[in-house]
Amino acid sequence: MFIHQGGGRHIVKVLVVNNGCSQDLDLVVCMKIINLISYPVKRYVSPLAIYSLAILLLSSCAAPPDKANSGPVFYPPLPNPPRIQFLTSFATMRDLADTSVFSDFLLGKERTAQSLVKKPYGVALADGKLFAVDTRGPGYVVFDLKKQRTYSISGLGAGRMKKPINIVLDAKGNRFVTDTERNQILMYNNQDEFVRAFGIEGQFKPTDVALLNDEMYVVDIEHHKIHVLSIAFGDVLREFGKAGSKENEFYHPTNIKIGVDGNLYISDTGNYRIQVVSRKGKFLRRIGKAGSSLGEFARPKGLALDQSGNIYVVDAAFNNVQVFGTDGKLLLFFGGAGNEPGGLNLPTDIEIDYDNVKLFQKYAEPGFELEFVILVANQFGPNKISAYGYGKMKGMSYE
Repeated sequence: MFIHQGGGRHIVKVLVVNNGCSQDLDLVVCMKIINLISYPVKRYVSPLAIYSLAILLLSSCAAPPDKANSGPVFYPPLPNPPRIQFLTSFATMRDLADTSVFSDFLLGKERTAQSLVKKPYGVALADGKLFAVDTRGPGYVVFDLKKQRTYSISGLGAGRMKKPINIVLDAKGNRFVTDTERNQILMYNNQDEFVRAFGIEGQFKPTDVALLNDEMYVVDIEHHKIHVLSIAFGDVLREFGKAGSKENEFYHPTNIKIGVDGNLYISDTGNYRIQVVSRKGKFLRRIGKAGSSLGEFARPKGLALDQSGNIYVVDAAFNNVQVFGTDGKLLLFFGGAGNEPGGLNLPTDIEIDYDNVKLFQKYAEPGFELEFVILVANQFGPNKISAYGYGKMKGMSYE
């Protein structure tokens, strides 16, 4: 194990000689484990506990998971009544299982096993199509789960993407892609044809958007604020927020969602919290704070809400997703660092979907009935898009 600095960022390099692979891990994650081991405590810490933590750290350098032969991964684990199951992941043509044999015959196993997504950030799901934004593509990759095919879009001419980050679809299937190198939101229709761009030079550096009626809510990571644009005309209707740590102030916000209550849920990443504000910009409440305990954040990014109003928050440093109730209290967390089934590796965005459950039920353990699907994007590791299912196991009590 050694530490080096590259690209303005400290990295802990872990080399596992036994399986010949290596893995870059964020220093903040490693330091949390090191601090836990070395922190002075009054109680005796056994060598076995320290060894177990070391194994946990190194486990993220495992070989790509064998999804077909691995057992089910539940949260919480059995014999507790499970609520969430890891279902599968998407990265290559072979992950569309029904076409893998035919594709292998045409293209060869080596090519069909190559990842179609280099470094994903945003993820979306609509009408049987899974969209993964590839910052290094650059563009977005589409896994068509109904037609069992894949394709990628990078845009042409005025619609060419440079560094896309997130993607959001409206009810008509139009795609809205935030591009942090062009500093614009690029709109494509449901045939992936470029329509128009939102934003002028110096206006904002958009990382995510949320749509409601004719309004587009744009997260501006550079100017620490939210811009509200007219989708029809592109003009600014209003804006709110400024740099700071007080109520309705932001520091490098990254992601946004509109809840079932109509309010805005914003990942205030630099302030280690989620801020909830009205669509007019009035502060309502906050969720979480900086820290390493349950219910706290180190690098909150993507977030999503289910139909009950529960909030799911991705933490890129902890490599997990924490689930909060409508009162802001922690209900559950899932994921964890690693490339094994269920593990996450520098996760970024999260999407919850109720409309495509039937396409994912086949991945669930017999008896586990899905209510909705949860997708999480990972920037590193073999599992570029991890799919989980929320549901209940037949015959078990959830009282």
